[in-house]
Amino acid sequence: MISLFEQSERLIASVSLNFKRYLFDIIQWDNRLIGIKGARGTGKTTLLLQWIKEQNLATEQAAYFSLDDLYFTAHSLKDTVTQFYKNGGSILVLDEVHKYKNWSQEIKNVHDFFPDLKIIFTGSSIIDISKQEGDLSRRALLYELPGLSYREYLSMLGIIHLPTIGLDDLLLNSAEIKKKMPKDFRPLAHFDNYLNYGYYPFGLADMPSVHQRINQLVRTIVEVDMAELKDFDIRNAKKLLQLVYVIAQQVPFKPNITSLAAKTGIHRNSLNNYLHYLEQAKIISLLFPAGNSTAVLQKPEKIFLDNTTLLYALAEHQPIIGTVRETFFLSQLTPFHKVHMPRQGDFIVDGQYTFEVGGRGKGQKQLIGLENAWVVKDDIELPMMKTIPLWMFGLLY
Repeated sequence: MISLFEQSERLIASVSLNFKRYLFDIIQWDNRLIGIKGARGTGKTTLLLQWIKEQNLATEQAAYFSLDDLYFTAHSLKDTVTQFYKNGGSILVLDEVHKYKNWSQEIKNVHDFFPDLKIIFTGSSIIDISKQEGDLSRRALLYELPGLSYREYLSMLGIIHLPTIGLDDLLLNSAEIKKKMPKDFRPLAHFDNYLNYGYYPFGLADMPSVHQRINQLVRTIVEVDMAELKDFDIRNAKKLLQLVYVIAQQVPFKPNITSLAAKTGIHRNSLNNYLHYLEQAKIISLLFPAGNSTAVLQKPEKIFLDNTTLLYALAEHQPIIGTVRETFFLSQLTPFHKVHMPRQGDFIVDGQYTFEVGGRGKGQKQLIGLENAWVVKDDIELPMMKTIPLWMFGLLY
């Protein structure tokens, strides 16, 4: 156990407090059991190391353990936590919990046994906590961490610190928001770089290798993380990677299940399930028709990649600008809002706001007759009447 403490102390000491993700200020840290889900590379570990560092406690009192450490191949989580608690521990962060077979049940047990021990755990976005054996969904306060918003990207690079803006305010109070924007701020000057490199925090430190790292990230998610799913046959990992590649070259992809099954070698009866897994892993986004059920077995109307950085990394050729616009819009809305495909327009959000996304020449023609409808343009700086700049949806979190 000494090796776990040494690693914890080293990681906590080295983490920087210069920039914190938006979720840092939203989490109710007083809760005794907190869970944070998210895709690989979004910064879950860094966020928790920052919080422990701010507690300014000895390692024996507040520690970070990663459950993919070899230590846990020979020691049980329950026994390790018990020893930590008996030695004076009060705060324990457990990272990568999905790497440990009975994590949910054992966390439930120690949570019940030690009522004054705070546990914070992180896991892959593919985990459905309610389906785990221990079912922590009724005990834990759960959060999900997406990748960087455009607002966070600007802040992390020290360019400008802007406040978050709720969707209702963005749409209904755009004139007031326009007045508050700094006059010397040029939002489009950095937007293309964000779209290409900026969704994952690790990309900001080494932009030239971002796309290579993302390719490795996708492979790790499919070949390693998905192995933890009970219904996933790891022998199909190669086929699933092929599915990701096929989608990446054709997004927004209008799926023909029979054709897709033939191209990838995945049985058509399994294909919708696999698309669901890829969405849970934050590799793709599935867009369903408005008003329809989003059950796993339903075929989506369109398939997008989860974010623009993934799009640039996986596409063989320069992505079509229209696809980039729509992918960004989805990536900034889906963490907190329900987005569907309407009969009129490109997207309908929360069943009430309709959007048509395009460039400078995009008009209101596609939205005629709709009351709560806006045009979203990617090459304007400020909102005007029923037109919102695309970049401003990057201020939502």
